[in-house]
Amino acid sequence: MTISYGALAGLIAAIAFLILVLFTIPMLIRTAKVLKETSATIQTTNESMKKLSEDMDGLMDQTHNLLDQTNDLMIDINGKMKTLDPVVKAAADLGESVSELNDSSKKIAKRFSSNHFSHAGLVSSIAATAFARRRRRRGEN
Repeated sequence: MTISYGALAGLIAAIAFLILVLFTIPMLIRTAKVLKETSATIQTTNESMKKLSEDMDGLMDQTHNLLDQTNDLMIDINGKMKTLDPVVKAAADLGESVSELNDSSKKIAKRFSSNHFSHAGLVSSIAATAFARRRRRRGEN
């Protein structure tokens, strides 16, 4: 039995192809495992993203409600501030009046001190005025 060179070349090619297939089978099995793990990871990621999206929707609803309540609170505060404006203005006017009264009291005290009233003279003039008023009330002249 004689083998021709063409048949020998075909046999060598077939053996090389068989060796190639035998070495690629474990690699293909590992690649299949990696693809399965990758598919599982992608599925887990998709589930996590879905859950995260649902949580974000809930958070956005709560944030929207909180902003609505904040707006209502600000409207209420602004209304109350408008009611307090007259009170604040009245307090400012009272402070101004007290300041004017204080200035007037200082001017009167300055006049009395500039007229050089003695304490005894001042007390006697106040007493005389008080007695005069008392006599007038009683009808005495």
